[in-house]
Order: sequence, then structure tokens, then C-alpha cells
Amino acid sequence: MRVNPCHRLATLCMAVFCSIGSLLASHAVAAIPDAPDRERGEGPFQRLILRGGTLINGEGAPPRGPVDIVIEGNRITRIQSVGNPGMPILAEKRPKAEAGDREIDVAGMYILPGLIDMHGHIGGKEQGTPAEYVFKLWLAHGVTTVREPGSFNGLDWTLKHKRRSEENAIAAPRLVPYVGFGMGYPQPINSAEEARDWVKRTHKQGGEGIKFFGAHPDIIRAAIEEAGKRGMGTTMHHAQLDVAHLNALDSARMGLTSMEHWYGLPEALFENGPIQKYPADYNYNDEQDRFGEAGRLWAQAAAPGSEKWNRVRDELIELDFTLDPTFTIYEASRDWMRERRAEWHDDYTLPSLWKFFQPSRNAHGSYWFDWTTADEIAWRDNFSRWMTFVNDYKNHGGRVTVGSDSGYIYKVYGFGYIRELELLQEAGFHPLEVIRAATIHGAEALGREHELGSVREGKLADLIVVPENPLHNFKVLYGTGHLKLNDSNEPVRVGSVKYTIKDGIVYEAAQLLADVRALVEAARKEAEVYESPVLSNKSVTAARVVAGQESTR
Repeated sequence: MRVNPCHRLATLCMAVFCSIGSLLASHAVAAIPDAPDRERGEGPFQRLILRGGTLINGEGAPPRGPVDIVIEGNRITRIQSVGNPGMPILAEKRPKAEAGDREIDVAGMYILPGLIDMHGHIGGKEQGTPAEYVFKLWLAHGVTTVREPGSFNGLDWTLKHKRRSEENAIAAPRLVPYVGFGMGYPQPINSAEEARDWVKRTHKQGGEGIKFFGAHPDIIRAAIEEAGKRGMGTTMHHAQLDVAHLNALDSARMGLTSMEHWYGLPEALFENGPIQKYPADYNYNDEQDRFGEAGRLWAQAAAPGSEKWNRVRDELIELDFTLDPTFTIYEASRDWMRERRAEWHDDYTLPSLWKFFQPSRNAHGSYWFDWTTADEIAWRDNFSRWMTFVNDYKNHGGRVTVGSDSGYIYKVYGFGYIRELELLQEAGFHPLEVIRAATIHGAEALGREHELGSVREGKLADLIVVPENPLHNFKVLYGTGHLKLNDSNEPVRVGSVKYTIKDGIVYEAAQLLADVRALVEAARKEAEVYESPVLSNKSVTAARVVAGQESTR
């Protein structure tokens, strides 16, 4: 999910035209505006006590409560059961408050670990998304850690915001910068020696991992081996231009630690030849061709439960390979109208981002030239087989994480992440398994499970507090809440995150969301856009439809 092939070279057009190294090496990255100094959030406190909540610890354990949780500075120091549901709190069990302690009553609410987005790009110039907009939407939805797969605003820019987030100088999740392979190198990478040299340079500069798109296997192997020596993580979007000679199983055998999306996985399951059966008039640079045929890819893979299916699944699990499926970013392919009419566009989609989403023959991921019923049906079948593999992978002990890839294809930051939780449940995950994928499994994939990913004494104080039970309905995590009828037969909004606690600092999600709405309103005024994009596309696309005539742009 990436890029305009004419200009968005800082992101994915390297996967459209040639190797990422040759393009990124020559492209000057234009970063989005920096995040402002932090004005929201209180703390960290010498001692903070959350009183009376129900704990979902992220490790797969069932909920328990009421509990009191003590946080000292940025560490969880005590988790204490203080009674039984429906009964009076046992005062003698409660941690005693001392002078200067901060107490928050969370009775009846649910406490979870901070969520981890394993595929979070921090916007881009063409989306017109300032860092404040992106970071506050993530925090407002409980996302406290983000792996940036590419650092396409520039590694220096990403490292600066990583450092400022660690210092809590900005309101932002923790950032884990992965670097697009070849980015910043003085020339295209054409040898194993150059690949190793680039990895050494990138590690020295502060990159924590590498995002590959594809290259000659010898080059990829050298880079993965060099990254492994330095404890760097590796992941890959197995771009279709290179997947014929390097599928997901091939790269996992080389030592790749995780994969993004799903490209490369069905190719590892092909039984009748290693190449997808493209139609004769297919052109990869035609975005509708690219995504239309991608929606027919899983139909060529081995059947669920077949010998090849099981063999590939089991070997990937044995290699401790992580799947980061990002179902959400492809969802418009199976139901375009649902995504472009999502209710959060009303208040939370910047006009520049909405314009970025619109159909265009020159833009990657804007492939709605003539998207048909048949295309959507093919993609629904594609999702069914893909979800079956991911669920089967999880059922046999494989690690699956949660990534959103928001900022593309009608997906808005934060909201896209919560939708991914719903889609994992659709794939067959129990809600507790979904939370585990979103928390401890993400931390494990990052090598940070001793610090993050679950609510345990001694771990960093990254938590979220939700008034409604997300195990009953993940929709209560959306910033727009969930619409239901109350006991008086009236429709009401319930839910959304109440507090996001990152590094012991307590953020009120409602304040963060109000800040984002203000940013959107100001941007609409500046752009002279006064209508919701859901109600009127023409206000931001300058498109009109006249009976019997084509749309114009």
C-alpha cells in the first residue's frame, strides 16, 4: 500500500519500477512537519494507582477483576486483586495511597496493555498529514508502540521523533525505526558486498531493522545475514516483480524474521508452477491490473489442509517466522463503498488525505478505474483463503501480529488499526487471541517482550483503559465509539478509549481526538472545504458526474 509512481519515490514506487536501493539512494526525502512539544498528558507520577478495573493482561489469560494497579514513575510495580465482581471492594487488600499519590477510579472499566502497530507509516508529504495528526490518532486508539517499516520521512527525521518520544517531549507512541533497504546509499545496491556495507551503515546510524521489497536473492541473503549479526529485525513486502525468485518461504529460510501483507505466501504454496498465471494483457504499472489480479492470487495456491499447505505452514513456524497480515489495508478491494463511506471520515480525515485516496491512474493504491462486482467477489474469495491460512498458522503455534498500514486506500490512522482487530476475529481468532496478537506477540516480534506487550509487574507502564468490554465488541475501541440502543430505546454512542497510558503518562483520549478534529477543521477552512467527504466527495476531489458523461478531475 504505497505510492505515486511519478513522485512518491520515498515510499513504494521502488517496488513498482525497480529495486528499492536504486531509487531510494537517489531520492531526497521530504519529511512531514515535526510533532509539536507535548501539551497533553499528565505524569509520570511518583506513584499512580488505577483503582478497581478489570484486567486483560495481553498474554491470553482471561479477564480478572477488580484489581488495583500501582505504577511508580514509568513502571508497573504491583497488581492487586481487591475483591470479587458484584461485591464490595475489600479495603484491606487495597494498596494504601500516600501523600502525593495520584488515584484514578476505573471501576467497571477494562485495562489492557498498550497496543502495538507493527506496520505504521508516519504519513507523508503527499498525504498532507502532520506528525501531530498521526501520533494523536494512534494514541487516542490505544496504540503506544509503532514499528515504522521504512522510515520514509528520512531516518534522521524518524530517529529524532523516536528520541523525543522516549523523552516524552511529544505526544507520540514509542517508535521502532525500520529502514527501507538501500535508503540513503550513494548508489544502487548491486552486490552482496554493497548490501553488507549498507546494513553496517544503517545500524550505525540507528536503524533497528530493515524493510525489504525485493532484490536478487544473493543481495537479500547478504543483507539479512549482516542484519542478524547486529540484532536488527528484518521484514519484507515480497513485491510481485521479484517474488518469482524469492517467495516468503525462501526469505524465511535466509533468516528473514517477519513478512508484511501476504505477497510471497501464496507463491510459496503454488503447486503448478512458480509464477502467477497473469493474463496476456496484464501490465504491472496499471494499478487496476495489479490489484485486480492480486485478488485472484490465492486461488492458485494449494488447498487448505493439503500436504503442501501443511508443509509450508509447519516450516515457517519452525523458523519462528512472524506474519503481519495487515488485512485492513486491502479491505476496500472487497467492499470499496464501505471504506470510502466510513463514518470517521466526517470528522477525522484531512482534506489532503481524502484527495490522496481518490482514484488516479498515476497513484499507487488508487486503483478504482472501473472496480467491478467481479473484482470484489474475487477479493472476498482471496480474503477467505488468506484468512484461513493465517488462522491455521496461529492455531499451530505461529506468531501473528497486528499492523495497519494506514494513510493509504481510505484507511485513517488509529481507526484502521482497530479495524484490523475486527478482521482477525473474522479470520477465526478468539478475541483474547486478537489482543495477544496486538500486544505480547508484537513485543516478541520486536524483541521487547520483557519490557512491553503485557500488564505485568516490572514492565513499562503502557496501558489503555476502556469503559466498555472490547472482548465483547472491538467496535468500542473506535474513536467514534459504537452506536447501540439504550434501555430507553434510544440510539447512543458508547465506548472509545478513556485513557491511554504511555510510559506512565496519562492521556485522555477525548482530548487527543478533539485536537485532531480541530486540525481537520482548520485544514478544511484553509482548503475552502466545508462539507464532510462522506456526504460530498466533490468538495475535495473536484469531480462531478453528469448523466451520460464521464467524471472529470
